[in-house]
Amino acid sequence: MLELTARLYPSALDQRRGIVRLHPDALAALGLAAWDIALMRGVRATGGLVALAPPGTGQHELLCDELVLGNLGVPSGAVVLVERSPDREAVTVTVNAAAEVMAAVSPEMLRTALLGKAITVGDQVSLLPQDLAPMPAIDVVATRRSLANQLGPGWASLLLAVSDCSPAGPAVVTMATVVGFAGGTTTTGSATLLASPSGPVATALPGLETQQASLVEWLDLGFHHRDLLTRLGSGPQLGVLVTGPAGSGKAALVQAAAASQGLRLVRAWGPTIAGLEPNAAAAQLRSLLQSPGPAVVLLEDVEALTPHEGGEPLCSLFLGLLTEAVAAGTVSVVCTTSRPESVSPLLRAPGALDHELAIPLPDKAQRLAILQQAVAAVPLAPDVVLDDVAGRTPGFVAADLLALVREAGTRAAARQKSADTPVVAAVDLAAALEVVRPTSLGGARLDVAQVSLDDVGDMTEVKAAVTEAVLWPLQYPDTFARLGVAPPRGILLYGPPGCGKTFLVKAIAGSGQANVLSVKGAEVLNKWVGESERAVRDLFRRARDAAPAVIFLDELDALAPTRGQSTDGGTTDRVVAALLTELDGVESLRNVVVIGATNRPDLIDPALLRPGRLEKLVFVPPPDAAARTAILTAAVKHVPLGEGIDLVDLGARTEGYSAADCAALVREAALTAMRESKEAAVVTAAHLATAL
Repeated sequence: MLELTARLYPSALDQRRGIVRLHPDALAALGLAAWDIALMRGVRATGGLVALAPPGTGQHELLCDELVLGNLGVPSGAVVLVERSPDREAVTVTVNAAAEVMAAVSPEMLRTALLGKAITVGDQVSLLPQDLAPMPAIDVVATRRSLANQLGPGWASLLLAVSDCSPAGPAVVTMATVVGFAGGTTTTGSATLLASPSGPVATALPGLETQQASLVEWLDLGFHHRDLLTRLGSGPQLGVLVTGPAGSGKAALVQAAAASQGLRLVRAWGPTIAGLEPNAAAAQLRSLLQSPGPAVVLLEDVEALTPHEGGEPLCSLFLGLLTEAVAAGTVSVVCTTSRPESVSPLLRAPGALDHELAIPLPDKAQRLAILQQAVAAVPLAPDVVLDDVAGRTPGFVAADLLALVREAGTRAAARQKSADTPVVAAVDLAAALEVVRPTSLGGARLDVAQVSLDDVGDMTEVKAAVTEAVLWPLQYPDTFARLGVAPPRGILLYGPPGCGKTFLVKAIAGSGQANVLSVKGAEVLNKWVGESERAVRDLFRRARDAAPAVIFLDELDALAPTRGQSTDGGTTDRVVAALLTELDGVESLRNVVVIGATNRPDLIDPALLRPGRLEKLVFVPPPDAAARTAILTAAVKHVPLGEGIDLVDLGARTEGYSAADCAALVREAALTAMRESKEAAVVTAAHLATAL
């Protein structure tokens, strides 16, 4: 046993993974090798994986992160006792977590996140996988991606409390450890058994009422009305594929439906099974799909088992077992995926997964309902307007909104450490919105600026045309139906550079009435045959899932030039063909509007500009004197101006300036003021004259 001084070691590699680092002499004195378990005693006892400290570390120093210091109950610089811990494997581990974490994370995924960590009763543990020490053959990257998808961008900062561990610890979590949530679910093999359908399961899921009713009806008919189906020449169809963005509530939907019918839930995670040895994976699949009924088997991220290409022979085995299980009718097999294009089409064959449920991204009203449910037990300040928050979160799924509420709570706690009655205020939600980003739309989503069409200076005719072509179809679909006309599919904004084409689209995104996906033309092009067309199809598929949505194609002349003139082996010709098919093909494009932008409309393929596609061309002109004055007025809205500044005169003196030039003029004037004095409080007429 040694007395060592605990020091905070802010290494990103070690953070929240339960790793401590020691000098080689200290390791030798304790009889420890790398990745052995050390027992540490401060105010309380805990364990950690030991590793070699970096050069320069003192012999009597124990380097650890803030999580280990918290588990020890000591500050950095305190003296702790360190000794070798017996090698023990955890038999069972139970953790406490928030209800939304239990709903989003399967115990199998939880075990993968805790794998290889030293666990002690009373510890705080994170979900960051321990990926430094030697590990079993698991896909850590897939685990991290799934956790981020399920819990949103704040998943790495979540902490869980270890309420029970056998033995009490320190003990290492292995693949044989039974892991579960307190009062929730536990793992058995690769599957997860729901202890009772009456656990903490939401009975009503905002925005998913239709899908929940359909799934409940299928389960009810398949398990409780088989005789009726037989008399009508049918039979139970208990195979269901649930698709939808990551974090949209697919697993929660299945849990709620199973609970409403009093069915046992068996839950498993596809990537874990796919990462096992072939014989072990086959045994796990048989155990899973041959579970005693009546039960619902929930298999998440099924694309890992049945990829669109490859995956043999595990894919064939799974499909065979799935068909047998569905035909027997003793269990219902529900598979979920956030990437339906990556799933083998054989999974949708008759006799396998006969039904399919699609979960779209929630609209503003559904986001408001989710937020209201999420903050039901949260004390809110009077200045919080959830309707405004819902309007500023297009593209957010349920997991993102829950992460937003958690982040706002963290900000509120940091701001009110000594308050008697702390509350979450509007400023906390605004700060959280700057950090939490929607995970479902990926890199194609346009960042929502806090601007609206009212912030666009002048351009009255252009704003009216954009409103009619883009916002009216989304706001008044009933009117279009009543008048018997189809809304326009898209518009093309063209004009000189810097005149506000992209800013117009940002203003539409800032309205919060539609999810805006932005793609620059050159980003889609790929030299590999078929990849560019795949990118176009994937973009429009995400837009359909995210409807109401706006697809913004910037620099459209690079993406869709006139066909027959390319020298790239026909790549752009095939991209144009894919765009034409998506815009006006057999598949419906409902509640999706396409906006193109270019300063060279003469280079765009004419077929793209005919009625039914980008049928309306809107010229965004260089601003005249009145428009420049309006633009300058909008640009200085948050700029403190000195006395004697005449924006009308300045607008007249900026002949030939674009909207971007006017904004740059104001910015340069502010920088001029800063160059004169870092304490400058206003921008004067002299600063504007210098910038001009």
